Amino acid sequence: MPKLVSLYIRQCLIGFALSGVFVGALLYLDVANLWHLVTHVSGGWLAGLLLFVFNGIVFSGVQFGIAVMSMADDRDDDSGRRRPERVGPFAEALVPVPVPVESERRFRH
Repeated sequence: MPKLVSLYIRQCLIGFALSGVFVGALLYLDVANLWHLVTHVSGGWLAGLLLFVFNGIVFSGVQFGIAVMSMADDRDDDSGRRRPERVGPFAEALVPVPVPVESERRFRH
């Protein structure tokens, strides 16, 4: 299996585990009376399942993004101290020149 696919699957599993912990904490702490909704309302289990699945999707995406962004190589960092170099045949002669523009509109004050 390619390394990227195994990384993605691993991060998805971590994201859904975090979702399970998060939804479990929401239900245990009875935030917004969710425990009553899930246990006492017809079809409440569906609300709990959807809460778990959708939070799992979000947490998995964030987890994968963090994993990919943390793969950056420190040797690529120039700390933003360099200024971009001008290139081209007239790089030294780039000077702003005012251009007069005549307008047909007359402004009244």
